[in-house]
Amino acid sequence: MSDERVPVVHLPDGVLPETPDPHGAYPRLNDAQIELLERYGQRRSTQRGDILFRAGRRSDEFFVLLSGQAVVLVDYPGDPRVIRVHGPRRFLGELSVLTGQVEFVTSAINLPGEVLALGAERLRTLVARDSEFGELVLRAYLIRRSMLVGEGSGMLIIGSRFSPDTHRLRDFVARNRLPHRFLDVELDPAAEQLLERLDVPARDLPIVVLGGTVLLRNPANAHLAREVGLTATHPASNSCDLVVVGAGPAGLAAGVYGASEGLSTVVLDCVATGGQAATSSRIENYLGFPSGISGSELAERAAIQAEKFGATMTVPGEATGLCREGGGYTVRVEGGPDVTARSVVLAMGARYRKLDVPRLADFEMTSVYYAATRFEANECATDPVAVVGGGNSAGQAAVFLAPQCPRVYLLIRHDDLGRDMSRYLVEQIEGHPRIEVLRHTEVRELIGAQSLEAIRVQDDRTAENRLVEVRALFVFIGAAPCTRWLQHGAGGGAGVALDDHGFVLTGEHVPTPGAGTHPLFLESSWPAVFAAGDVRSGSVKRVASAVGEGAMAVRLVHERLG
Repeated sequence: MSDERVPVVHLPDGVLPETPDPHGAYPRLNDAQIELLERYGQRRSTQRGDILFRAGRRSDEFFVLLSGQAVVLVDYPGDPRVIRVHGPRRFLGELSVLTGQVEFVTSAINLPGEVLALGAERLRTLVARDSEFGELVLRAYLIRRSMLVGEGSGMLIIGSRFSPDTHRLRDFVARNRLPHRFLDVELDPAAEQLLERLDVPARDLPIVVLGGTVLLRNPANAHLAREVGLTATHPASNSCDLVVVGAGPAGLAAGVYGASEGLSTVVLDCVATGGQAATSSRIENYLGFPSGISGSELAERAAIQAEKFGATMTVPGEATGLCREGGGYTVRVEGGPDVTARSVVLAMGARYRKLDVPRLADFEMTSVYYAATRFEANECATDPVAVVGGGNSAGQAAVFLAPQCPRVYLLIRHDDLGRDMSRYLVEQIEGHPRIEVLRHTEVRELIGAQSLEAIRVQDDRTAENRLVEVRALFVFIGAAPCTRWLQHGAGGGAGVALDDHGFVLTGEHVPTPGAGTHPLFLESSWPAVFAAGDVRSGSVKRVASAVGEGAMAVRLVHERLG
């Protein structure tokens, strides 16, 4: 607990009504749980105005309120406000306490009393050892993070929606599920007033504000990641047993199983943990989750699990080259230290393909999306939208957007919705009054000035054109593998063998293996380099199969390394 007091925020007088807890985000600890925590923590008296943790700083303690009252607040410059009120037996904080990220909100004491304080490292140990207590804390923290993201609390990004750098930052924080609020200088008068208050010229935009002050001015993604604690520090030697390239379901599974089985493991991803799965609003056919689970929550849980076993997560960490070094490999990392490992798991997945339509780039900053999460849904507000694609990703996006959008147009190039889409999604789409399926239809033109106003589509059977008024376009038309960096080895030699579409060949499909042992099932043309998930030639494009291949790859690593 900090010695400082709240310097800016005016705390309300008297007792405030406690924030209700309908979803399990703010459970009260029982006597046994408090007794458990008391073995490792200490009681402290509190005074009104004491700060428990502050936005923009890392918290090294976990607090349980024993008596008194605590508030959680966002202290935006000129607009501080209380967003939560907590009473006795509730624990404070959110996911940052477990991940080591900075706090995105501030907590202060409103009514004096007593807290139980426990070191964050000790908390992580207890969460790992005590499954019941660990699940209680993890579930609450995941819900709290989701609520902050959904409300637009946390760091403040100020910029223009037409700026590529603003779009880059917003996309990065959204993909990494970092709580934030966006102020558009083009639309929001408060943005201009705030820039004057902070004495920030327009040339410095976009800016990131956290903890009441300007944290960064037009930062690179990697710089922002370091400042908020998203990027882990590499081991001093930059050498490990296993480096996993890609942190989608396959890569996260490899990270969990590699680290839990005693391999020193580094996981790299150029954008965010979770891969394409993290962009799914709800996965309803993943084993063990009968009510479904969001892709972001699945990714968050897996990343925490990997770190719990000791894996080093590095985001952003873009692999740009793979070289043989002695008896192992070196992965070249953009803007960071290279990583040397005895074995490699390639799990980069694939990136969404883009529509071949004029002016697409003009609208990608404002109105064209390749994911459908809460961030994109908030951007659409209550506007009509179009979704292009006939697979599960497109179906999930349509179902997710339909409750708030007055109309969702789903465009497919054929007439059978069930050809490439799971039956449960087909039934939901066909039964939803706000979703209209346009069969045999392709986008021919994007219409609008700086943001999308309509699309012109064509029926491939009749050649009839139709103008459809939409304010956003979601594109899910397949993906291309992220393997260009594997095409050449050191010194211009042959790289990892790929198929005609750029996917990694493995096992019996590897052409003319070199002298010695034949490749194992998931092994590439380079010994001890394995491929798992969507990047592998012939893989099944499902989350469950990607997780299975990631786990299997680690088993094969042990077999190859002996």
